Amino acid sequence: MSYLEAIILAIIEGLTEFLPVSSTGHMIIGTALMGLEPSNFVKLFTIFIQLGTILSVLVLYWKRFFKSLDFYYKLVAAAIPASILGFVFNDAIDSFLESPLMVGFTLVIGGIILLFVDKWFNKPQIADSDDISFKQAFIIGCYQCLALIPGTSRSASTIVGGMTQKLTRKAAAEFSFFLAIPMMLGASLVKLYSFFKDGNTISNEEINLLIIGNVVGFIVAIVAIKTFIDILTKYGFKAFGWYRIVLGMIIIVMLLSGHSLQVI
Repeated sequence: MSYLEAIILAIIEGLTEFLPVSSTGHMIIGTALMGLEPSNFVKLFTIFIQLGTILSVLVLYWKRFFKSLDFYYKLVAAAIPASILGFVFNDAIDSFLESPLMVGFTLVIGGIILLFVDKWFNKPQIADSDDISFKQAFIIGCYQCLALIPGTSRSASTIVGGMTQKLTRKAAAEFSFFLAIPMMLGASLVKLYSFFKDGNTISNEEINLLIIGNVVGFIVAIVAIKTFIDILTKYGFKAFGWYRIVLGMIIIVMLLSGHSLQVI
């Protein structure tokens, strides 16, 4: 992996991680266009640079993390369902679900759902994610389990889950950002542990790539979060729905035309 490729992947990660468009789908296309093979380090890189995007949430919403312990308890409650399912069914998910064709179809299906979400849940009652109950947090966490299916988008599933619990679009999106922290931090640490457990090593150049990737991802994610909140508040999900449908169709067409795509 070159420095330019690392920067491009970090930009993709920063732009798509918190948007309801599936960062996995974008990584598939990005790595395919650049001709990157899914080596052990490339797989580590795409997960580990999530630390930079996590930091962007901490910087933008740092005051929220000092308001009360209930904030953390609710995040734990919401993180439990996907953590358990991900741990128990990890091998099955890898074997049966992580295919580019699955990602393509899931993008399209999720896009169609996003076209109607604003009409389905148009009577929100909770404008601040701090006001949700533990039960509502847990239910949102159950929706996050859908993100174990590649291409679903963790952001999309949790935001829609929040809207089903009467949160406004903005409040649901912000809770989705907060919930990303324990999930992505856990995924990064597990991936790093597995990487070294399998006997892999990291060179000085690869360390530099990881540092650059996290810095770029951090900067891009800050811009993406601010822009996303503005668009979501003013216009809703329809544009993201159409975008997902187009992206999913691109992946499906590429596969059917003989292109080799792999889930990172």
